[in-house]
Amino acid sequence: MKKLINHPDTVVTDALAGMAAAHPSLSVDLENRVITRAGEPAAGKVGLVSGGGSGHEPLHGGFVGYGMLDAACAGEVFTSPVPDQMLVATKAVDGGAGVLHVVKNYTGDILNFAMAAELADDEGIEVSSVVVNDDVAVQDSLYTAGRRGVGATVFVEKIAGALAERRAPLTEVAAVAAEVNERSRSFGVALTSGTVPAAGKPTFELADQEIELGIGIHGEPGRTRAALQPARDIVATVMDAIGSDMPLEGDLLVMVNGMGGTPLIELYIAFNEVSRYLAGRARIARNLVGNYITSMEMQGFSVTVCRLTDTLAELWDAPVETPGLRWGR
Repeated sequence: MKKLINHPDTVVTDALAGMAAAHPSLSVDLENRVITRAGEPAAGKVGLVSGGGSGHEPLHGGFVGYGMLDAACAGEVFTSPVPDQMLVATKAVDGGAGVLHVVKNYTGDILNFAMAAELADDEGIEVSSVVVNDDVAVQDSLYTAGRRGVGATVFVEKIAGALAERRAPLTEVAAVAAEVNERSRSFGVALTSGTVPAAGKPTFELADQEIELGIGIHGEPGRTRAALQPARDIVATVMDAIGSDMPLEGDLLVMVNGMGGTPLIELYIAFNEVSRYLAGRARIARNLVGNYITSMEMQGFSVTVCRLTDTLAELWDAPVETPGLRWGR
């Protein structure tokens, strides 16, 4: 294992300290491993909190800032944060209008965020939760009951975050978050595994000419293993899987996401094939190409598609200023 680290036991803390040094707009609580916006919570604004295991950067800490999250909780690599962290984050962003928890559908995240919401309620903070479950690859996995929450998390955080900036009430912010999740689907492909620092070896093995179709962001198995194919054929498999679950029509928001170790040149090749696939069927009205929800240094990519409405497109276009996403300010 070759990694740019000091010690496997300090990876998360060292990375959080680096975020604090690099981004003065963030406040980083190293003891509780919670990232918030610097300053006091905005009065009358719904606070958005998310989080999960580390190793998926920039998700979630890289999306804390104007127009997206108010706080993110960082667990150990590929391990859920604990309820105490989530409660600290929830209390830190409570501006009196309630707090929305954005939760990826993984068993640990679901249980721990639910417990944190109960603890927050005991302290008089109103909390709503939206569960993201956009992955069409498999129905159940090693870490989930039901579909995994993956790329649509970025869409939910951005669009709900934009509405929260407008001082919409908690019910409306939660409703638009649920709508984005409902209108989004994802599918991922791995060319290689990633390596968790504490494990010191790849999470799984793939032969040189082998790929995993439908992989999860922690290295969970997908639908099947197959021989390496041209990008056009791989993308067609991905889009067929998404299209069999949701109509690919109208205006779409499309993200071609790198898993951490895929060169940008290859992601643009994949995006071109997505564009070719959708030609004559739907219009790519908005897009993202790059690393947004990764799996350490895994080589591969995922595609996330959201069927836009005029309102969702307008909220997507609203200004955002975070380490991982920035436009319009």
